[in-house]
Amino acid sequence: MGNGEEESVVRVEIAALSTRDSPRVLGADPDHVETLAAVQDELPPILVHRATMNVIDGVHRLRAARLRGDDEIPVRFYDGDVADAFVVAVQHNIAHGLPLSLTDRKSAAERIIASHPQWSDRRIASATGIAPGTVAEIRRRTSGTATVRIGQDGRARPVNGVEGRRMAAELIRKDPGLSLRQVARAVGISPETVRDVRNRLKQGDDPVPAPRGERDRTVSLAARRRAPAVRPAAERRTAPSERAAVVERLRGDPALRLSETGRNLLMLLNVHTMKQQDWDEIIKNVPPHRVGIVAQLARDCAELWADVATRMEGRVVGVV
Repeated sequence: MGNGEEESVVRVEIAALSTRDSPRVLGADPDHVETLAAVQDELPPILVHRATMNVIDGVHRLRAARLRGDDEIPVRFYDGDVADAFVVAVQHNIAHGLPLSLTDRKSAAERIIASHPQWSDRRIASATGIAPGTVAEIRRRTSGTATVRIGQDGRARPVNGVEGRRMAAELIRKDPGLSLRQVARAVGISPETVRDVRNRLKQGDDPVPAPRGERDRTVSLAARRRAPAVRPAAERRTAPSERAAVVERLRGDPALRLSETGRNLLMLLNVHTMKQQDWDEIIKNVPPHRVGIVAQLARDCAELWADVATRMEGRVVGVV
């Protein structure tokens, strides 16, 4: 994907610009807009998608210019397609200015997976500023189904290495005269992998090698089968009445009740003493157009609490 940006700066009427496709899920930050509006010097040029006149980078600067009563703003244009323009918007907005929130970046990753399903998890992670593992988890929850993915180095690789080897084996059987590079290009795997597939076929072996540590995994599986069954999360969860009783006991601890951080903790914990029917009522009354955002925020909060639990347990282990 080329950057599609022109270095020349032109002045464009603010009324001609759109901000409808921003990667910021909750929109511009009013406080940041006011801060920029107070700057006396002219702000740096914004980046605009020429075909749609949509602002790729610089929504806060545009709002600040409007707040100051400006009629025009300096602009650099981007000439790529809409899908690539969104990727550029994300890249710019995690690199400088007011960074995208974790929710914004996860939402952007989901959209990029849909628009660029052939991109690798690592490439999307680099574009959105989140971990490759997080991208992989988002991909599992969505429907990206490319047969190959393009890595950061621009090379195509099969989504499934096993499938790539089987496709290479089929090509070699049909036309043994094909070179390693010809097969590699056709299937999207490395020439060395094709060489290994060809050697395995000559020896009468399966083109896909047996997984490493298969015996260890078999033993591990047997051990897991002997282990007691793990109850579903809903069954392991403490009842709201029990949580409320524990929080009430914590309120009686002066070390918590008489410190600001302790009171903050008690306030946060109190939210989770609500009954299930109260949560059901909250879920039912979230506006349909806000369900996705609220769901993502709920996941983020769950991740934060899981991190808190892990760090707390680490403190307990360290206590002498």
